Amino acid sequence: MAAIQTTGRYLDSLVLQFEIRASNSIFSSAIMSTTPTIQVIKNGFGAEITGLDFADGVTDEAYHSIEDAVKKHGFAVIRKTNLVDETHLELARKFGDLDDVTPYNKAGRLHRLKYNELFDVGNVAIDGSIVNLNSPRGEADKGNALFHTDSSFNPRCAGYSLLLAHELPPPGTGGSTAFADMRAAYRDLDEGFKALLHEKNYIARHSILHSKKLAAPECFKDIDPTDYFMGRHLLLQVHERSDTPTIYLAKHIHSLEGVAPEESQAILDRLFDHATQDKYIIEMEWKDVGDLVVWDNTCTMHRAIGGEFMTKYRRDMRRATVHDDSSQAWGFNPKSDEHMGLP
Repeated sequence: MAAIQTTGRYLDSLVLQFEIRASNSIFSSAIMSTTPTIQVIKNGFGAEITGLDFADGVTDEAYHSIEDAVKKHGFAVIRKTNLVDETHLELARKFGDLDDVTPYNKAGRLHRLKYNELFDVGNVAIDGSIVNLNSPRGEADKGNALFHTDSSFNPRCAGYSLLLAHELPPPGTGGSTAFADMRAAYRDLDEGFKALLHEKNYIARHSILHSKKLAAPECFKDIDPTDYFMGRHLLLQVHERSDTPTIYLAKHIHSLEGVAPEESQAILDRLFDHATQDKYIIEMEWKDVGDLVVWDNTCTMHRAIGGEFMTKYRRDMRRATVHDDSSQAWGFNPKSDEHMGLP
């Protein structure tokens, strides 16, 4: 009887070991099947990541997958993430310290969202209606349609931005986002022009009031941007995360420091004409609620694409903005919490 019991225990042990091995094999297969994959979108610029789902929380592995893709390709798209406000912010904090809307709230703007670290950048008004294009906010938001980088007009510029779709208009009604590859634009500059830019090492003066006035001149006709603070940053920089030269360009740039206005504008116009050629641009279409785009403001520009949705459909978009932590983050500005304009 003892021999039979011993044999039985031995068989039970074998069965248990088999079940454990099988379970581990299944678990390993599951991990492999959900390993993120990266598809480059165009000429090394932009990436779409699949295999990430944040329904069960934010992991370091997911963060590193996104951070690596953005470092290499400038921006990354992750579809149907299942992110909510809390996990959106949890992911954003892995990239660094967050900016917030508190300085803007002090200026009198009411914030619709629960968290001050989320910028309300869609077309949904405080009462839930669609923002009137002719309202002060509607006029101010027109500047978002110009190519820019986030927060270059503040003393400390933005590093990463993480934009999440909460509500989207119907397909075909507009609302996509365009990105420009500034590392490639630098690489392809005419060598003589590039040498001139390096020789002069221009400091650009950034003003959100300038870009808003460009986009809505009648509304801002009485505003002189030179009466207000401007962010001062080098025009040519090194993208430190990839150790690659780039152009830190934006329609926020009012002028080049120490350069006559006509010459300054001619240089900026030439750079914008070059950097916004189709070969450097990707227009990213938002498809589903939960779509997330993460980009690096220090090596890209972006702009919002309009459409008929602007007067017909709600577009609820929420952005977490990460302060730049590179050696160029503060440019030539005082280290203060001063903010200019509205987000």
